[in-house]
Amino acid sequence: MEILRIIPLRGPNIWTYRPALEAWVDIGDLEDSPSNTLPGFVDRLMAWLPSLIEHKCSVGERGGFVQRLREGTWAAHILEHVTLELQNLIGQRTSFGKARSTSTRSVYKVVVRSREENVTRACLEAARQLILAAIDDRPFDVEATLGELRTVADRHCLGPSTASIVDAATERGIPSIRLTDGNLVQLGYGADSRRIWTAETDSTSAIGESIASDKDLTKRLLAACGVPIPEGREVDSAEDAWDAAEEIGLPVVVKPTDANHGRGVFTDLNTRAEVETAHAAALKEGSGVMVERFVRGNAHRLLVVGSRVVAAIRGKTQTVVGDGRTTIAKLIEQQINSDPRCGVEEEFPLEPLILAEEPIALLELARQGHGPDSVPAAGEEVLVKRQGDLAYDETDEVHPEVARAATLAARVVGLDIAGIDLVAEDIGRPLADQQGAIVEVNAGPGLLMHLKPAEGKPRPVGAAIVRHLFPAGENGRIPIVGITGCHGATAVARLLAELVAMSGKQAGVACGDGSFVGHRRVDKSDGAHWHAGRRLLMNRAVETAILETGPRSIVAEGLAYDRCTVAVVTDIDPAAQVPDHYIETPAHMATVLRTPVDVVGEDGAAVLNAADPRVVELAVHCDGEVILYAEDATLPSIIDHRAAGKKAVFFRGEGLVLAIGEQEIPLPSPTTLRASHGDVWPRAAILAAASAAWALGIAPDLIRAGIETSAAPRTVAATQT
Repeated sequence: MEILRIIPLRGPNIWTYRPALEAWVDIGDLEDSPSNTLPGFVDRLMAWLPSLIEHKCSVGERGGFVQRLREGTWAAHILEHVTLELQNLIGQRTSFGKARSTSTRSVYKVVVRSREENVTRACLEAARQLILAAIDDRPFDVEATLGELRTVADRHCLGPSTASIVDAATERGIPSIRLTDGNLVQLGYGADSRRIWTAETDSTSAIGESIASDKDLTKRLLAACGVPIPEGREVDSAEDAWDAAEEIGLPVVVKPTDANHGRGVFTDLNTRAEVETAHAAALKEGSGVMVERFVRGNAHRLLVVGSRVVAAIRGKTQTVVGDGRTTIAKLIEQQINSDPRCGVEEEFPLEPLILAEEPIALLELARQGHGPDSVPAAGEEVLVKRQGDLAYDETDEVHPEVARAATLAARVVGLDIAGIDLVAEDIGRPLADQQGAIVEVNAGPGLLMHLKPAEGKPRPVGAAIVRHLFPAGENGRIPIVGITGCHGATAVARLLAELVAMSGKQAGVACGDGSFVGHRRVDKSDGAHWHAGRRLLMNRAVETAILETGPRSIVAEGLAYDRCTVAVVTDIDPAAQVPDHYIETPAHMATVLRTPVDVVGEDGAAVLNAADPRVVELAVHCDGEVILYAEDATLPSIIDHRAAGKKAVFFRGEGLVLAIGEQEIPLPSPTTLRASHGDVWPRAAILAAASAAWALGIAPDLIRAGIETSAAPRTVAATQT
């Protein structure tokens, strides 16, 4: 079984509305050996992957795929299902797959939904190796393979915080584009798009981030606005730290001025030796050191998004209880690090406590007369870390006054998303009633603690950030016109851009003539493909996107957009083929060119050439309305369409007519077919572009004016027939 070629389909394609990986697989002699003829194969496969029982396959019920295995199915079909299951087992949940034969014996197209291309490639190859091992009755380490695949996923997939935002956007119907290999993501298209970088947005102030990283400046600004903070100041030496402690009054806290995640924060210090030791350790974590009044209570983190507290979480002290025989270091392993919620990977809400990496814990032990090798008496409770992991949800307990103080702190610093650290004995009481205080304001706060707390309810913080970026009624989408066909699509794209401009919108065009924003050409190379379309959708100057996608690009790359407002199909040439992709018949080509029609939304429209019966047949695949166009108004397809009260565009004499059923909107002008200067637009392009403009809601008078006042580019005029 050999993988001949892998084609990443990065957008809607002939198989599915979502990105997929298409692999061309030659199963060789296995063409003559379906699964039921391979001794022991099915049993070995099911022993390794028992969760395949959940696959319904074409049978349509649980166990359907196993039934197919026992009845006899081919290796390409098995490769599809095993690849899907390996993705599922590493957290890349998906169920879509296809395996289809080609005109070449033993060569199949195997297609699987792909959430991340590199991960799916790795799963595909692992699936091939697993199947061959099961056929040959060779050992195969499934767990080791899954571990390797998880490593690939961790390397290439979005982090959990960013993924939670993207997933929430997807649920709202907001598209996303990953802009880098990291966590920089665009939500939405063109002029209506927003950008995120984990918990930072394109509205997050750079000045606010700088202020938040300067703890002394943050405190001064908060104090000036009446936000409760612990008294304190920045110090320049260990001696100055003790002087500050005496000024403030013991106990105190010593911490770095610009570190985060609680690193180097020493609390409840009561002696000069403790303060000086903490100063040296804190200095290693930041560029300066602060001394503050110690506030009694637990550590709390409130997540502020916009003007609301959307989640809150608290930490707990970490202690061990002696048994009279075991060292503190071993007690930590037994009583803290053995918690199944504890681990180094992001999926674990609690982190292991490693004494060698925790100077704060070592200081706490020393203050109690202990060290890592000390053996506490039986029943003795030893404090190891005063402020443990922030992992215990308390969102529903936050007092309104505490929430108001947190949101005020975020506004004062200038952050639209902030993690507010405060210390208080009870989050359900106002801070003033318990001498609680806000101790830090953090830019780019982590979200995982709220998504996967050790205790309490997970909070939909990704959805809260999406609501902040896209208030109710907004979805980040601009009008998109997808144009395809065997001939004439470029002319339609260029003329439609002129009509959109006439309506006052900035059009972005990617077509055979290149890529344009307004009347400025930004790329001279052929733009009728995925990459050019994607670049335009990333351009925040584009208010309406007009994207031509040729048949070859659809089968080799997929569409650049997930949905379109208007789909235009100019024609289906029965002689057209893409033979190197097994697109060899008119029926194959119709399947390819219907792809933009498939992704028209319910509030959109398909614009179809009524003079081509194959194009007219695509109407049934459109979820929105259908507008037919043709030069001849007497075509049966036009007549029937109008009789049903639907829209059509045609010529009557030299004038263009927009019709809704029996109602007609004539655009009578002797210059309708002739530009006021330059070359003439092809008649078919005028019909298709006018139809698309009408579908976009452009007024008929503007459509007429745009046709009359714009000249066809020479590249278009030279190709008209």
